[in-house]
Amino acid sequence: MPTANRVLPDETGDVMSLTATDIEIKIPATTPEGDAEPRPRVSVIVPALNEARNLPHVFARLPEVDEILLVDGGSTDDTVAVARRLRPDIRVVVQNRKGKGNALACGFAEATGDIIVMIDADGSTDPLEIPSFVEALRDGADFAKGSRFQGTGGSADITRLRRAGNKCLSTLVNVLFGTRYSDLCYGYNAFWAHCLDVFDLDSTSPAPDNTDGRLWGDGFEIETLLNLRAAQAGLAIVEVASFEHSRIHGVSNLNAFTDGMRVLRTIAREWRPKRSKAGRRAKEMAQ
Repeated sequence: MPTANRVLPDETGDVMSLTATDIEIKIPATTPEGDAEPRPRVSVIVPALNEARNLPHVFARLPEVDEILLVDGGSTDDTVAVARRLRPDIRVVVQNRKGKGNALACGFAEATGDIIVMIDADGSTDPLEIPSFVEALRDGADFAKGSRFQGTGGSADITRLRRAGNKCLSTLVNVLFGTRYSDLCYGYNAFWAHCLDVFDLDSTSPAPDNTDGRLWGDGFEIETLLNLRAAQAGLAIVEVASFEHSRIHGVSNLNAFTDGMRVLRTIAREWRPKRSKAGRRAKEMAQ
């Protein structure tokens, strides 16, 4: 399996691509000659909780995009201040509940771009891969789904237990939903903004009066939820090879057992007739 070296802000390196060995770091700012369609605006959503030490690395590797939204989950360090210092043009959104899922829902609701890309603030997802996701969407996909087990993809972080669990869950989903996912539990995805209604995410309800203050979908199960609802809606889905790096600083909040059970519950809850109407509505909005 190919490996990827850690690249610090002042270094350079090869970048994996869906279709080529190297990718352009910048998304063209103007419409290429002979291209009838204008360049889509790209919004990048970055959920963050106490990631001040990781943001310099992540932002240094961001290609040229139209909008960056940092969704803060109540950080007690300098996450927001560091983000604003590094990117004065950044938009800061404060999530209204807890969890990565809620952070993404709040960011999606505020995004103004034609394409929405979701990356992590801990350095595990490589921003230099964004053009590959955008390319997949411009080539006809509705939903570009990152995969660590496709083509040049890989991971420096996944454990044997998590790999085995992911494989079992991916196989279960492929059987029940008729999909061909190689990597169900990975959160590097991009989609056309007109498809947002398909996911039916709640970004406005207050925190419920329960033990963790989260609604269903507010946790790490959000990645599975998006993948399943995209499939149920009949969206055109393409997997994009992606390399997952190890977190740079800090400790992950992911728990293989408890979050694995949440993913399993998500599969059980979402296994129902296809959302064909929602899918058709999203496609009609794009026309």
